[in-house]
Amino acid sequence: MKHLKVLVFSASFGNGHLRAAEAVIEEIRIQEPSAEIIHLDFGDFLNKPINSIIRNVYGEIINHIPKLWGRFYYKTSMVQPQSISQRFLNKLGSTKFLSYIQDLKPDFIVCTYPTVSSVLAQLRQEKVLQVPVITIITDYTVHSHWVHPNVDRYIVACTEVKNSLLAWGIERTRIDVTGIPVSLKFEKVLNRDYILSKLGLKADLPTYLVMGGSYGVLKSANRICKKLADSTVPVQSIIVCGKNQKLYHSLKAVITQARNPMIRLKYVHNVEELMTVSDLIITKAGGLTVSEALTKNLPLLIYKPIPGQEEENAHFVHNLGAGIVAHTEAELSQLINHFLRNPEEIETMRSKAAGALPGRSTERAVAGMLQLVRARRLG
Repeated sequence: MKHLKVLVFSASFGNGHLRAAEAVIEEIRIQEPSAEIIHLDFGDFLNKPINSIIRNVYGEIINHIPKLWGRFYYKTSMVQPQSISQRFLNKLGSTKFLSYIQDLKPDFIVCTYPTVSSVLAQLRQEKVLQVPVITIITDYTVHSHWVHPNVDRYIVACTEVKNSLLAWGIERTRIDVTGIPVSLKFEKVLNRDYILSKLGLKADLPTYLVMGGSYGVLKSANRICKKLADSTVPVQSIIVCGKNQKLYHSLKAVITQARNPMIRLKYVHNVEELMTVSDLIITKAGGLTVSEALTKNLPLLIYKPIPGQEEENAHFVHNLGAGIVAHTEAELSQLINHFLRNPEEIETMRSKAAGALPGRSTERAVAGMLQLVRARRLG
């Protein structure tokens, strides 16, 4: 296949959509080095003030009134693709999308965000867009917003998501169960001792990794870190503060007085290394974070999943036996104590995590995309 041209749409509403898109782009460049790839943010096709308002409001709701988001998520979870509200959403930016795509003439389009996927699928249904639309569902559940009968191919995490799409009437031949695409670096086997040495940590201590979501870190993060710092059972901790400067600076006093080794990091680009050396991750339940952890066979202790897709992702992990959910700070504290004193239970969860995903998710997803395009060209 020569001079392949690919258009990829993600969105800045949460980091997972972007990470999935980047993983696919990375793999396309491996399988088709000559490909021209254009990666765009869905929000750039919306009115800029409106896009900014939507993003800020979403962040505020997720951070401060997550139950409101949960009510909205579940209330709209069964909205039909041809409902008035969905038809309205399917028109967002459609004229600009169509004009841009007709000028660009890509061979196929990849979407990791549901709104843009449905907008383009609607254009496919109206037969004004001739380019195949491939949609990557970035959670372990299906909200109605992802569903449109004119998506050419769905890339999904697991059989449960496939069955949900089948129940919505999506054709079986349009669904590929590959796992959510993650960067190739999570598939590689890394040298644990070398990474621990580089971080200044010990090889003979259990290592707990604490990470928050893209819309703020875990609630009560400072107290979680203090508990790990003061534990009478030896443990070392890695705290990823991301862009939360307040948390980063507040941990200085905790680390100075800590009984146990603890390091704090700002925004990082080596999550695969941190997951390699860790025995347990205390985190939110974003679809990409879950997928990356499971790819690294890392058990998850999920704290206060946001109602909606995070809650469903957490149920998936729990049902696998690859992790457990704490809904309150007291539950989290009890579970940390329990796992520190019963490390064999973490190993049981690790074995469950190891068999959770099909493996080589991005390689398989991209291979399916290229096969679809080749078949279309031959047809």
